[in-house]
Amino acid sequence: MSLTNVYHLRRVADTAAKSCLICYKPSTSVLITPDNKDFFYVCPAHLQDRHFCTPIIDTEGETKRQKEEAMAREIEIVKKEYEEKQRRKKDKAKDEKEKEKDDSKEKDKDTSNSKSDEKERDDKIDSIKNAGTERKTADSPRIFELHKTFYQMRIDRLRGIEMAKRNQERMKSPSLFPSVPTREL
Repeated sequence: MSLTNVYHLRRVADTAAKSCLICYKPSTSVLITPDNKDFFYVCPAHLQDRHFCTPIIDTEGETKRQKEEAMAREIEIVKKEYEEKQRRKKDKAKDEKEKEKDDSKEKDKDTSNSKSDEKERDDKIDSIKNAGTERKTADSPRIFELHKTFYQMRIDRLRGIEMAKRNQERMKSPSLFPSVPTREL
């Protein structure tokens, strides 16, 4: 049986949590092979232990993902700027109407509107920057390679299961046991 030493991290629902392979605490993180031959539950803290497993980083995928995120951020910024320009045009149209009515009220509104516009713009930019940093912290490695002792333990476990299945099949077949001796007269 060939088992590759590549495990992908998957998450399950809180209701489906099972005990960790190492510490037996309930865990929602599962390491599974790409061919689904082997899987086990493990705590996220153990995934950071270098003596348990090491992350495999896909450099091409990482750069591609970073480029996509940068493009998405730029698109969001352009959309927000466009919306802001449209809103300013509407505000100017309203201001012109008000200007015709009362010149003194307009001066007060312009100063307050410009200050509030600047605050809103700064808040939007800060929220965009914070969204990018939150994604980076939540994004952890998803592919791991087990340490050789843990990998050997998984191989031994799978071999034991396979041997138990073979033994069960042998026990079911009648050719395994010797036949009863017959007495010839």
